[in-house]
Amino acid sequence: MNFEKYVEKGNLFLKELAQEIGVPDDRDRAGRILRTVLHVLRDRLTLEESFDLISQLPMCIKAIYVDGWKPKPVPDKSIKSVEDFVQAVLEHDARAAGKDFGNEEHALQMIKAVFRVIKRHVSDGEFQDIKGDLPKHLKPLLD
Repeated sequence: MNFEKYVEKGNLFLKELAQEIGVPDDRDRAGRILRTVLHVLRDRLTLEESFDLISQLPMCIKAIYVDGWKPKPVPDKSIKSVEDFVQAVLEHDARAAGKDFGNEEHALQMIKAVFRVIKRHVSDGEFQDIKGDLPKHLKPLLD
């Protein structure tokens, strides 16, 4: 196993996200933002879709996705709108939310940036499947 290759791909993903969110020299912040958004997303996706998504992510990003995960057979239906998703992200990252995400509008931009980077790292079909798994009112996050 070439662990250095896995680390390199994960670092490239984080570097890309850091640039996308406008903090190219702060991969730690990019990592916290990525972790938070992935954890809220995984709770909203079906298990099948979560597994399909992580199968296409770099190994280190898979580890972030599954860290602390307690898979549930049914997705969290309380997240029905973009506002709900943003609020869930801010609550999930409670201690660092102000520093990492700022206000709700800034948090929304960070969330969309995460999805733009994910879109570049998974197949078009998988990205469309993620969109299809989310309620209609969450789809603008992925546009």
